[in-house]
Amino acid sequence: MGLDVKPTIGDSSWFTQSRFGMFIHWGLYSLGARHEWLQSREFLSAAQYRDKYFRRFDPDLYDPELWADLALQAGMKYFVVTTKHHEGFCLWDSKYTDYKAPNTPAGRDVLKPMVEAFRSRGIHPGLYYSLLDWHHPDYTADAKHPLRYDKAFLEKDAERRFDRYVEYMFNQTRELLTEFGKIDLLFFDFSIPPLEGFLGKGKDEWRSEALVRLIRELQPNILLNDRLQVGGDITTPEQYQPRKWIEVGGRRVVWEACHTFSGSWGYYRDEETWKSVDQLVKMLIDTVAKGGNLLLNVGPTGRGEFDERAVDRLKGIGAWMRRHRRSIYGCTAAPDEFACPADCRLTYNPDANRLYVHVFSWPFKHLHLPGFSGRVEYAQLLNDGSEIRMTEGKQEMTMEAGAFNEGRSEDTLTLALPVKKPDVAVPVIELFLKGR
Repeated sequence: MGLDVKPTIGDSSWFTQSRFGMFIHWGLYSLGARHEWLQSREFLSAAQYRDKYFRRFDPDLYDPELWADLALQAGMKYFVVTTKHHEGFCLWDSKYTDYKAPNTPAGRDVLKPMVEAFRSRGIHPGLYYSLLDWHHPDYTADAKHPLRYDKAFLEKDAERRFDRYVEYMFNQTRELLTEFGKIDLLFFDFSIPPLEGFLGKGKDEWRSEALVRLIRELQPNILLNDRLQVGGDITTPEQYQPRKWIEVGGRRVVWEACHTFSGSWGYYRDEETWKSVDQLVKMLIDTVAKGGNLLLNVGPTGRGEFDERAVDRLKGIGAWMRRHRRSIYGCTAAPDEFACPADCRLTYNPDANRLYVHVFSWPFKHLHLPGFSGRVEYAQLLNDGSEIRMTEGKQEMTMEAGAFNEGRSEDTLTLALPVKKPDVAVPVIELFLKGR
């Protein structure tokens, strides 16, 4: 990329080209339709939760081909799906548990056809696996456990064999990495700090170093996230936008912002804080402008469909991506010598040597780019390929040259813009740079 970024052990070449992926949170919580953490929030035992939802999981409208088509149309290049969330329910036919989709009214493995559908469209497959498990009998209490305030449950905690749970976790990881073909990304979630008088769960409890050795042995090129407390290929800030390129130990790293359409990862029927298409497009641009990827989440319903609100956003993003994908794929942060003008974001494609100015707030007639004079050979609007005329330094451009040149330095490049903003969420100006 021409920038000093810490190398990854797994293959990140496809990842930093893709820039945009789909996260999918799907499980029994989709039936509750009020947040994927409902079991913990409502202090439900494993038996209570299972009795209510397990025998009713029947996604009769589930069509993974349609899901993959929607991701493709939105411009997403990879996906990550919750094979098992904190509730412990498994989407695949694991031989290590009966708490799985084939034993529900669904009657089948719902993970394998999903992986196959996305892969067949050239979308890189990624798998999420929760380190937490509120169903497994040997998973011990912690500050996130649904029964953390249940005295009877806590009294029996000493009888639980956490090592047996860890063995279960290793066995399921092996299943996921041997039964679904090549997997490009593995997303573990998450280590727990000591809280509220409970011990934490981190690298020692998960046996993270041994787990990573197993993973690298099974799939050497896979990318790992950073939630095992032993580092990782990808740093994964969640539900916030970093101010700049993420650094670890003072060095830039490969990173990915994880975001939702609304305030929940799982399907939440009554949640209304949905982001607009314009806001989501700006989040994608802002992330790439800081050298990162955007992993944007969908929470399918209990019947196996994407919420219509999610479909609307995906199609809206796709409409923008259709004409502007060149400013996203293969792009990264602009070289430091290019100062970003106000109300804009810059992305840069080092292979094509093109700079992209994403205009968040459309100015009147002119966009001034200090420091750009002499460095650009051609400019155009990306949405329609129409030329943008340029003026170098203090060259006259209008009859009111004196007023036009006021406050402009010799190194300023000025772009003459149409008065009316192009009819797209965020207009993009493509600058063809001189030389290499």
